[in-house]
Amino acid sequence: MVSTTEQVTKAVVPAAGLGTRFLPATKATPKEMLPVVDTPAIQFVVEEAVAAGLDDVLFITGRNKRNLEDHFDRAYELEQTLAAKGDLERLALVEEATKLARIHYVRQGEPLGLGHAVLMAEQHVAHEPFAVLLGDDLIDARDAVLPAMLDVRARYGGSVVCLMEVPRERIGLYGCAAVSATDVDDVVRVHDLVEKPDPAEAPSTFAVIGRYVLDPSVFEVLAATPPGRGGEIQLTDALRTLAAEPDRPGGGVHGVIFRGRRYDTGDKLSYLQAVVRLAVERDDLGPELREWLRELVAADFTWSPEVNDAAATPGSA
Repeated sequence: MVSTTEQVTKAVVPAAGLGTRFLPATKATPKEMLPVVDTPAIQFVVEEAVAAGLDDVLFITGRNKRNLEDHFDRAYELEQTLAAKGDLERLALVEEATKLARIHYVRQGEPLGLGHAVLMAEQHVAHEPFAVLLGDDLIDARDAVLPAMLDVRARYGGSVVCLMEVPRERIGLYGCAAVSATDVDDVVRVHDLVEKPDPAEAPSTFAVIGRYVLDPSVFEVLAATPPGRGGEIQLTDALRTLAAEPDRPGGGVHGVIFRGRRYDTGDKLSYLQAVVRLAVERDDLGPELREWLRELVAADFTWSPEVNDAAATPGSA
């Protein structure tokens, strides 16, 4: 066991993707800015990083991401208008995003894969361990996983991935880890990683999801990693090298098994589930929305003018 006292304070958030699965909504709006109820999905990711003690956030962006940058910047005219109206509640909501963390940006330039996006953070991160949070993954704040991952990094050194068990028929959608148990529940040693394997040949049903705590040695490995699946530089390939060489400086990979609530906001169905789940739990929306959902389900989606009028109006019979 390798113990390290290096504190992790920096988070890297790759956000250069085109969001093609949500076209035409993402033609002019970054996918990361799609609202989950009334908050952009990306703000939940930054809040998660800050809650884990990561107060320095670097976005890896690309073209057409100006709206994302503006969201975390001051909006003086809007703030002054709300203040003049005495609308302090909405003013606080507007100011909240600007006060979350120290925010930085660097452009990826070319869409050469997640590994290339992480490599773009090298100058900012330098020789420190750091976290990577993918903007498509929304982890429920009540099921925070980053603190556990940071603890594993402090205990074992090396890099840490977040793993989630999925049905075997779906493992081909993810990076997949070959693992063995440790003496800590839900913490495993990762021996190998395969990007989007054939389900019949996958080494396990543990999928890598979008949270990582990485040793800075990953930059050297990424720089030497050739394009892999899809002609892109895969972070999975670099982590595979580090997993296979645990004795090299910064080597070794462990996994934390996540068993909480997680939404893929890059997937339409999962995105809608996140919106509904978070909305029904809010005091201002939940009671009326739950009643409407009960009526909608009771109607069994049978087509008739009466049923559809009832489903369209919350609280109607």
